[in-house]
Amino acid sequence: MGQLFKSTLLVLTALFPIVNPLGGAPIFLSLTRYYSTEQRKLLSRRIALNSILLIVGSYFIGTYILDFFGISIPVVQVGGGMVVVATGWAMLKQKDEDETKAGVHRSVDTNDLFQKAFYPLTLPLTVGPGSISVAITLGANEPHSAHKLLLSMIGAVIGSVLIAASVYLCYAFSDRLALALGATGMSVVMRLSSFLLVCIGTQIMWNGISAMLKTLPAFGHGG
Repeated sequence: MGQLFKSTLLVLTALFPIVNPLGGAPIFLSLTRYYSTEQRKLLSRRIALNSILLIVGSYFIGTYILDFFGISIPVVQVGGGMVVVATGWAMLKQKDEDETKAGVHRSVDTNDLFQKAFYPLTLPLTVGPGSISVAITLGANEPHSAHKLLLSMIGAVIGSVLIAASVYLCYAFSDRLALALGATGMSVVMRLSSFLLVCIGTQIMWNGISAMLKTLPAFGHGG
């Protein structure tokens, strides 16, 4: 049971700060501002399920998929970081909503709702390249003993479910957060969150670029 607890805690502590559901809640609310509370809850549930699949999938088979296509983790970081930067920049430039439009809800088809649930709301905003690369790394370093391997796999799934549950709670009730902060407070939080998203994306890109530069003779220690 020690291995199970250790693996669950490892996934939680490594991925929760990167997924950061509390920080993502204002961004989620901004992108779903025309949706009703019920639609937002439905969308949050789908994002939580998508998050479990992405984290668990990255943990178990991420290494094999990257090997198959000949893609390294630094390349994933650079490409994914660019997507995160682009999303954050677009949101940073987004104008504040008109007060008269704030309470308006659009009639959205369930299929359209679920299409948006994966991109951009799950990937890259909730489980982005940073989370995926960490999950792949954790999966690549799992124990080789059959007994420990099984427990660490179960622990990884439990950890992923706990992270997804926190995502659901923060996203589904993001409108209450907005109510508590008020229009001005929410606008400030949104701008800060968008700027941080640009910074996070830039950092992810730099991590990938740094790792790739170290492989060059001029930058590596062996050169």
